[in-house]
Amino acid sequence: MISLIEKLSNGAEGTVRIIGQISAWTGLALVLLVAFNVLSRYLISFGTVALQEAEWHLMAVGALFGMSYGLNQGGEVRVDIFYARMSPRLQAFVDLLANILMTSVALIIAWLCIAYVKSSFAINEGSPDPGGLGYRYLLKGTMPVAFAVLALQCLAMTGHSVVSLLRPKKQAPEKS
Repeated sequence: MISLIEKLSNGAEGTVRIIGQISAWTGLALVLLVAFNVLSRYLISFGTVALQEAEWHLMAVGALFGMSYGLNQGGEVRVDIFYARMSPRLQAFVDLLANILMTSVALIIAWLCIAYVKSSFAINEGSPDPGGLGYRYLLKGTMPVAFAVLALQCLAMTGHSVVSLLRPKKQAPEKS
């Protein structure tokens, strides 16, 4: 049972890690796009609304998928005034409870985003600005996916907490 939970948790974390590494490339694309926009605007007086909107589209995708990748890599901020003084077993219980709650919130947000994407698709939403990007529902469609990936990461962390709680305590070696 424990090995199955570990295997599933590690598989989920591996999936999130791959998705995060792929989405991290949006950072490079964003830097290159901003550099191009700035240089073209000031050097050759060229600029488009679509390229400016593409900047925040890339930023949004990077941030949305960066949530789960940050958790995956241990980049979350933990205020551990009390947590650091807890026993490992109590820490695992706190982690389990927090991960279950975060999984629930991520799934609720993913579910609520679906209606948002559907309404955007139904009206073929595009940019309100002339020359802006169309098909805004594609960008909005990343929201439920990103929150589902966040839920997957939280489930993996839940699995690791369960394993910590189910594993028997290691006995300290006897002194002779």
